[in-house]
Amino acid sequence: MATKTETTVEEKLRALYDLQLIDSRVDEIRNVRGELPLEVEDLEDEVLGLKTRMDKLKTDVETINYEIGAKKNLIDEAKVLIKKYAEQQKNVRNSREFNSLTKEVEFQELEIQLADKNIKEFKAQIEQKKEVIAGTKERLTERELHLKHKKSELNAILAETEKEEKALLKKSEEYQSQIEERLVKAYNRIRNNVKNGLAVVPIERGASGGSFFTIPPQVQVEIASRKKIISDEHSGRILVDPVLAEEEQEKMQKLFSKL
Repeated sequence: MATKTETTVEEKLRALYDLQLIDSRVDEIRNVRGELPLEVEDLEDEVLGLKTRMDKLKTDVETINYEIGAKKNLIDEAKVLIKKYAEQQKNVRNSREFNSLTKEVEFQELEIQLADKNIKEFKAQIEQKKEVIAGTKERLTERELHLKHKKSELNAILAETEKEEKALLKKSEEYQSQIEERLVKAYNRIRNNVKNGLAVVPIERGASGGSFFTIPPQVQVEIASRKKIISDEHSGRILVDPVLAEEEQEKMQKLFSKL
């Protein structure tokens, strides 16, 4: 019965660096999209808000027009009453009745004046709201065109990258399943804690990739020996030697070109 070969430290380092290269490629793809998905979402919210505002403004105009109609009906009724009171004044028996009818006529005339004033105010409100509606409509048209453009831009990018991203994410899962769980957890923890998502980096010019802190020569020798997994004491990143990194980069480039 064949015994299972234990994974060497070098194999673990290669697998971790391969995983890093795959995840970094996914990061690059997502960076190409950048803020576009959020921009599209914000534009959709803005367009919805403008449409809601338009609907409210139109409802307001309808309500004001109803109020104008009510005031016009009030004026018509007041005119009928004035005519009625004027006729009644011709048949009064005393001055008290005449004065009472005169007051009724005056009251109805005041009602007409007030209604006319209200109608003018309502019409002014309608004109103001029509101006706002026109401005909102113009803004809505501009935002809808911008949204259409951004959606088209996003869809084009997704069409170009979605297939590759899915394939890379599947590869990332495959590589993670081949690495012991504690290392995967450490890798993901470091990725989440560093700004650029680089958890495994090669030594560059005597320092860890992306860092200015020099690594002591003795530590560099230990890293090059590939006998144990060594982390940068400043950033916590896992370190690999430049030769291993170059070999894995070439291998991964061939993989990426096939996706």
